[in-house]
Amino acid sequence: MADFFEHLVHEFALPLQNPVLVFSLILLIILLSPVLLRRIKIPGIIGLILSGVAIGPHGLGILEKDNAIDLFSTIGLLYIMFIAGLELDLNEFKAHRNKSLLFGLFTFAVPIGLGFPVCHYLLGYGVNASFLTASMFATHTLVAYPIVSKMGVTKNQAVAVAVGGTILTDTAVLIILAVIMGNEAGTLDAEFWVRLGVSLAIFSAIMFLVVPRIAKWFFRVLESEKHSHYIFVLSVVFFAAFLAEVAGVEPIIGAFVAGLALNRLVPHSSALMNRIEFMGNALFIPFFLISVGMLVDVGVLFQGPQALIVAAALTTVALMSKWLAALFTQWSFGFTGGQRQLIFGLSSAHAAATLAVILVGYRAGILDDNILNGTILLILVTCVAASFATERAARAILAAGDPETEGEVTRQYAKSEHILLPISNLANIPPLLDFAVLLKDPRSVQPISLLTVVSNDEDAEANILRARAKLEDTVRQASATETQVNIVATIDHNPASGICRISRELMADFVVLGWPARVGFIDKLMGEKLGYLLSHSDKTTLVCQFSKPLVAHKRLFVVVPELAERENGFGLWLNKVSRLSQELSIPVTFRCTAKTWAAIERFAQRAKLAGLGAFREFEAWEDFLVLSREVHPDDLLVLVSARKDSPSYAPVLEGIPEKMEKYFAENDRLVIYPQSFDQALGGERYEDFSSEPLTKGIDAVQRIGKGLGRVLRGGK
Repeated sequence: MADFFEHLVHEFALPLQNPVLVFSLILLIILLSPVLLRRIKIPGIIGLILSGVAIGPHGLGILEKDNAIDLFSTIGLLYIMFIAGLELDLNEFKAHRNKSLLFGLFTFAVPIGLGFPVCHYLLGYGVNASFLTASMFATHTLVAYPIVSKMGVTKNQAVAVAVGGTILTDTAVLIILAVIMGNEAGTLDAEFWVRLGVSLAIFSAIMFLVVPRIAKWFFRVLESEKHSHYIFVLSVVFFAAFLAEVAGVEPIIGAFVAGLALNRLVPHSSALMNRIEFMGNALFIPFFLISVGMLVDVGVLFQGPQALIVAAALTTVALMSKWLAALFTQWSFGFTGGQRQLIFGLSSAHAAATLAVILVGYRAGILDDNILNGTILLILVTCVAASFATERAARAILAAGDPETEGEVTRQYAKSEHILLPISNLANIPPLLDFAVLLKDPRSVQPISLLTVVSNDEDAEANILRARAKLEDTVRQASATETQVNIVATIDHNPASGICRISRELMADFVVLGWPARVGFIDKLMGEKLGYLLSHSDKTTLVCQFSKPLVAHKRLFVVVPELAERENGFGLWLNKVSRLSQELSIPVTFRCTAKTWAAIERFAQRAKLAGLGAFREFEAWEDFLVLSREVHPDDLLVLVSARKDSPSYAPVLEGIPEKMEKYFAENDRLVIYPQSFDQALGGERYEDFSSEPLTKGIDAVQRIGKGLGRVLRGGK
């Protein structure tokens, strides 16, 4: 028994050495700290940092910074920068790149302009030490970015500006660090600049030219191996961090660039993005925040007045300069007070690059102990201030409706939007379900409904059970994206009538169908399933053909008929095209009349839709194949068609899907049939439309004529 207690005392001797016990303690902190502090309205990030202060070598001494903690901390730091690059809306960033450049200039120049005279004239440091410390003020780490991501305001224009400015200013500061170190060592010559420029050029070429091609090939070849996708992404992140270090800059720059390189290949609502965010937010990023707290030594405050003066000066200059940079940005672009506060919150936290600059300068003898200790306290204060400011600003933006991400249409349909996905071929489920997940508004409380229709015969009940069992496998695919899926199996005389009935029962907004297989002459005589569905249902219907992964596309090429803006579902499909563009981070090109384009622009501006930019006038519908000169093999070709009795209908639209299949075989295709009447009037419309039998008869005669014509021509 004595040996047991002696062993127990040894295991709990401080600092803890048992790796299992250390890991258990850190996981317990990650679990409880945010939950407990949230009850008193303190952001969870602050709880993790304060927990690190308490358990660290300068606190209670429970843990010491060893190789394992440093490894997880480094992973968390790289993860923060990687997710920032991955979640950056490239279309929005391109639209506001000038704003990011100007903010990057403000958040770089203002801190250096304030910091250098304070360090040189007030604190009495030399030129190299003052300039290096001032450049530290210009850096910032996106410690508060998880707050923005969690609260769902990452699409706000201020976030794109702040994140874009982050990479610009941090890159500039880290290059300045290399320059100062070269100057201190006396190697700042022409060879230094050539070596730095060439290494950065090679690094950029590898990341933006080679890595995306390898990633696209990998995702296509191993499309079914979902777990391999996550391992591949992690490999790219750390390889990029290593390459950046070899190129002469900090690894965090490489992680951010890896996020940019993979941005278009990892949709924001995909299962892969969900796995990346889950692992980062649950484990790696909290480890990093705890390790930042472990660096803080509260005892430096009692080492004399000089330490307090330096710490107070550094902290004041750091916060004031970042606030001024945010203020100048607000004045320049007319941002709201909430957006200014959001920019300040995201850009005021100092941790990663700050530590890199100061530790390198300290080890080189340029900076002294007071700067080092003052910087560590600055990290704690700025991380706390940034967390409070970011959370408060995000709540204010959400309370105001977040006009950057919400428009009239999204607010109206967000919570009740319902997508119906009829399935006849199980092989089509994965790509169609992935497409439906991307289309679905994340705020909708409705599930995606998978529908299978079985014939009304003596085996109907057994067929329903078999169909349900087969569709159960798809639930696992959707659960990886945290999307709820509802399985519906029904009995009807034919699939088309079953789809129409269920779409009305569920009050679905969208019906997503696979591209119809070629039908025979008898099927044409009896009436095509799609034609029956379009004539008996007024839901916005999307007919899809996907032979490639969605992330393999580089552009949405959308062809819109004249008067499409008069359709009742005009805003619905336009909103979804914009969402698909954002999710895949690809641009949209429209071909339509000038009048329709003007309506698209008006709606996009009113609804705050992003990514709807390029336009060229097109009216030659009889010569539709002329578009083959503009359509590339990696374009997703989208045709906005129309039902027969709708304002934008024209007879030429009937034959275009067949032309798309024949002459654009290399392209994935999507045909949209917008809702043309109010859903509330849909039932009355079908009941009162007495001329429908006559229309059906005429259509049948026309189809018979076309079929006989093909037979007489030899089936061509």
